[in-house]
Amino acid sequence: MKLDEVLAGFIPEARGRDGLRLAMLIKEQAHARLTVATVQPPVWSAPGPARADESAWRAYLKEQAAATLAQARELAGDEAGYVVHTNKGSGRGLVELARKRGADVVVIGSAPGGGRGRITVGSTADQLLHSSPVPVLLAPRGYGDQPPAAFERLTVAYRRGPGCDAAVKDAAVTAVALDVPLRLVTLVISTGRRARIEQDMLLRLRDQAAADLRAAARGQRRRLPVEVEVLEGRNVAQALSATSWLAGEMIICASSDTGPLRRVFLGDTSIKIVRAATCPVMILTRQT
Repeated sequence: MKLDEVLAGFIPEARGRDGLRLAMLIKEQAHARLTVATVQPPVWSAPGPARADESAWRAYLKEQAAATLAQARELAGDEAGYVVHTNKGSGRGLVELARKRGADVVVIGSAPGGGRGRITVGSTADQLLHSSPVPVLLAPRGYGDQPPAAFERLTVAYRRGPGCDAAVKDAAVTAVALDVPLRLVTLVISTGRRARIEQDMLLRLRDQAAADLRAAARGQRRRLPVEVEVLEGRNVAQALSATSWLAGEMIICASSDTGPLRRVFLGDTSIKIVRAATCPVMILTRQT
């Protein structure tokens, strides 16, 4: 997966700054080009006297877009590019821009309302996570307040299958580009019951997960360090809390195998990971 062209969606709020800080981190570490975009609603043409209102509304939108990008420029400086795009939906507008500008990844912040350090999926993210032609990277709430100095490790949420195998290869390329190690984790969800048959099944799941991780890691260890871990818990959040997370961590998830090819499509487990994660999460497009 390339990281040459980074597209950051920006609004003049804390979540806009969170996403932009994350995009700037990628730009610096991957030596990428950064484009900052604000998406505004269209101006509907109206006949007769309403044209005066249309003109005022157009001027207002132009003024708001200029002010928004001025705030972004204060953070990202003159090395980034800045663009205004029109669409009724901010997520759909970013999808259009990603295609038009050949972006390699789209970066946004978390929707408001969630806990600090967590990701909440709002309408913009929802549109991106079900139709983006390029990977989508989400920043947790508050990420821009104290961003890490650099990425330190990439962690792939792995489950044996063509989609996740492709995700491991993409993540390995990205880890090399960022000069960080790679970690593969598999989540094993247990019921907590102590019936013998369930305990035996859980043991087999652990053993199979560990074997799958070793096999997935084997093909990547020639190019970079790869760690493997089986994370167990009664739910996804508990399983993720069973290990340590670095300040400069990023989680990478594959898209659902039921989604369209070469599009992002969030599956049930991935959405649970997004909601439980305490670090940025990237959802890749489906490749197989």
